Amino acid sequence: MSTLPRGPVILMAEDDADDRLLARDALAKTRSAGELRFVESGEELLDYLWHRGNYRDAAHAPRPGLILLDLNMPKKDGREVLREIKADPDLRRIPVVVLTTSGADTDIATVYELGANSFITKPVRFDALCKVMKTISDYWFDTVESAAPKWEHL
Repeated sequence: MSTLPRGPVILMAEDDADDRLLARDALAKTRSAGELRFVESGEELLDYLWHRGNYRDAAHAPRPGLILLDLNMPKKDGREVLREIKADPDLRRIPVVVLTTSGADTDIATVYELGANSFITKPVRFDALCKVMKTISDYWFDTVESAAPKWEHL
């Protein structure tokens, strides 16, 4: 994979290989903006964002324009990671969309209290996932003005 993004980086924290493949296929099928990159755990997400470990070289880990965050991951779950991202003065401006299988009211309330920008329950059908990925991309990269740096200037 090229280290220079082909558009805004969408960093997806997802431990399930099938879900990663489906998300990549859905984004490609809809020809949505953004280069989808993956991390497989909450710890790896923080390593990427803070340029630690395998992500020490910032050129290989460009700042994401959007984070898609699963709640149930190994090492650190999405709630813990969200708390750390939103507590960091430099990272808190990156939009975080929780994309998870949960639809529990307690999870929804918790992630919004922790500062998530959106909560979306993962669709089970591929066509519905395509629609969600297209909507997310269109909204965050074409519609809203974000406090996160524009990807063109990375």
